[in-house]
Amino acid sequence: MDLTNTAYGTWSGGRFMHFGETLSEERFIGTIQTAYEAGIRTFVTSDVYGNGKADDALGLALKGIDRSSYSLVGMIGHDFYDGQRKGSQGYPRFTDPELRGPDGYAEFVERATSKSLERCGTDHFDLLMLHNPDEAGYTSEDVWKAMSQAKDSGLTERLGMAPGPANGFTLDLLQFYEKFGEIIDWTMLILNPLEPWPSDLLLPVCEKQGIKVMTRVVDYGGLFHDDIGGPDHVFKPGDHRTYRPEGWVERGMEKIEKMRPIAEKYNLSLIEFACIWNLSQSPVECVIPTFIQEAGESAKAVEEKIKDYGNMPDVRLSAEEIEAVKQIGDNTGCMKLKGASKRHAVSERCDEWPMKPELLELAEKHGIGTDW
Repeated sequence: MDLTNTAYGTWSGGRFMHFGETLSEERFIGTIQTAYEAGIRTFVTSDVYGNGKADDALGLALKGIDRSSYSLVGMIGHDFYDGQRKGSQGYPRFTDPELRGPDGYAEFVERATSKSLERCGTDHFDLLMLHNPDEAGYTSEDVWKAMSQAKDSGLTERLGMAPGPANGFTLDLLQFYEKFGEIIDWTMLILNPLEPWPSDLLLPVCEKQGIKVMTRVVDYGGLFHDDIGGPDHVFKPGDHRTYRPEGWVERGMEKIEKMRPIAEKYNLSLIEFACIWNLSQSPVECVIPTFIQEAGESAKAVEEKIKDYGNMPDVRLSAEEIEAVKQIGDNTGCMKLKGASKRHAVSERCDEWPMKPELLELAEKHGIGTDW
């Protein structure tokens, strides 16, 4: 079973990522079951969330449900088995030379995938993605031979790339899609009406290569759930969103109000509108909002958000409407992008490395400029 248009990610619910109210384990498992009951048929998990606990919860939630009735996406790449957590950078990637050389990649991929599958209570993923890779993940043939071996051995039906968690890696992804496009079936990108850039630069390349796109952060930090910004809403200390620039909620809602007439034209809630704006663009075929239980009396119950999302109408926006929304939400140049950059003379972090001439040549080839 390939991925469906709507998906649920186990980073939702505040249990493994710091945003909103933290759901209890029982309620978190219940949200997954609510998603299935609402008609959502694709579930996405990563082995590093809670060091396997998100996998466990997903397995419990879907236990006893016909495996052929849903698509399961797994993500691996962080080595929390042999590696040590490095503060805000998290666990090292399995390609870290301090952990192993290329001759050990296949063993790790097989081990990590098998353990994740065991926790999820199944024998195969419908899609296995490389999660938040370092530079080697974008360029190494040994990495993708290892991923391909997992597919050949029946651990997954398809392969994909899930860059992040920050936005960017644009030039690295351009090179990756050209080099490994025949191997992968899907890629994950950040995209929503308030963040069209820089992922919009990659959509034509994905379409040309026949790579399907799933988009996350469709909710833009919860704004498109339409229960942030009221007088009683506060972000609790430690919430990831408190690190955004001051005033981001107000500025975002101002832009959303300009988009609202298009949503109302199709009788869409804001989250439906954001998802359908994404899905109206080829080759986007899957959307994954984050479901957050906000604080305050006016906050919607996360279960109700999931139910509303599961009932999303099958409509698409016109090319003119897509462009109008893109112009309102234009965020070009709003952030320093991750991956290859002229800012770095050496690689000091696993998500930043020096620019290479061949990447600038690719940027020129695809007409996206070289000011990176």
